[in-house]
Amino acid sequence: MEKERLKAALAGDLRRIEEALSAVRASQVPFINEVSHYILFAGGKRLRPLLTVLCARLCGYEDPRIYDLAVLFEYLHAATLLHDDVVDGAEFRRGRRAAHNLWGNQATILVGDYLYARALRIAVEKGNFEVLKVVTETTLLMSEGEVLQLLNCDNTGLTEAEYEEVIFRKTAALISAACECGGIMAGVSGEERRRLRDFGRHLGLAFQITDDLLDYVGVSEKTGKDLGTDFKEGKVTLPLLYALRTASDPDRSRLLALLRDTDPTPEGFREAREIIARCGGFDYTRKKAREEVDRALENLLHFPPNPTRYLLEDLTRYILERQK
Repeated sequence: MEKERLKAALAGDLRRIEEALSAVRASQVPFINEVSHYILFAGGKRLRPLLTVLCARLCGYEDPRIYDLAVLFEYLHAATLLHDDVVDGAEFRRGRRAAHNLWGNQATILVGDYLYARALRIAVEKGNFEVLKVVTETTLLMSEGEVLQLLNCDNTGLTEAEYEEVIFRKTAALISAACECGGIMAGVSGEERRRLRDFGRHLGLAFQITDDLLDYVGVSEKTGKDLGTDFKEGKVTLPLLYALRTASDPDRSRLLALLRDTDPTPEGFREAREIIARCGGFDYTRKKAREEVDRALENLLHFPPNPTRYLLEDLTRYILERQK
């Protein structure tokens, strides 16, 4: 399904998600509302709550209260964005100045903490212990992911398995939880619940791998951030990891020198990108993203064919084509 048709098919659910986000009870502290609104309504894709809604519907759950639950995953996602931008010293987020550049690091981190707490409160209010269990376990994984990412900065000895473990915790765990909780609300258990969890895991891995690729080969006007941000910050993502593993000695030495440059330049990034391309790093990353998409789609085949499954399949395939 082409992008515009996909957007049209999802428009109703996205509108309901926006309404649910707007209706969540605000904090009594106006400053918290200001920062929260800035990050929550900055043009996000709403992928995580959308997956909760669609996975619930896939399993026969049509109760409109699913939207009220689904937004907790957007709160968790927004909290990680606030924290990540402080840790990374990011200048921009979604084409706008990062929150910490407007309100400072301390305030931004504290609002991120508030959003974590708000998400947990929503889970408690729904009164479903299994949902609460998944959400709290996922919050722990996400926190570990932030720490692992920090510890692995400039780690040129990072293995592909270690990279996957980082991006699972950083991104895929939350997407997996969003899918699984849709199934929990629908009352599924056992095999179906596991299939939804695994569908989300592989979809999340494909999403993050594609995101790491776009940092090198995307269009900054569409991604909302400068290209090469990961490289300049010393993050060893899959394109670079593969190039370091397969490059000739001269190319590897040059890549390492560029990565460790304390005053990186646009010219240096372009040179690094050329080396990575020459070593097949971008082609390999695209291949790995396709493999994860295929694994995600395989899990959906265990559900009856219906319009919701087809929509989830189209949404999954779109991960490989997205430009932001």
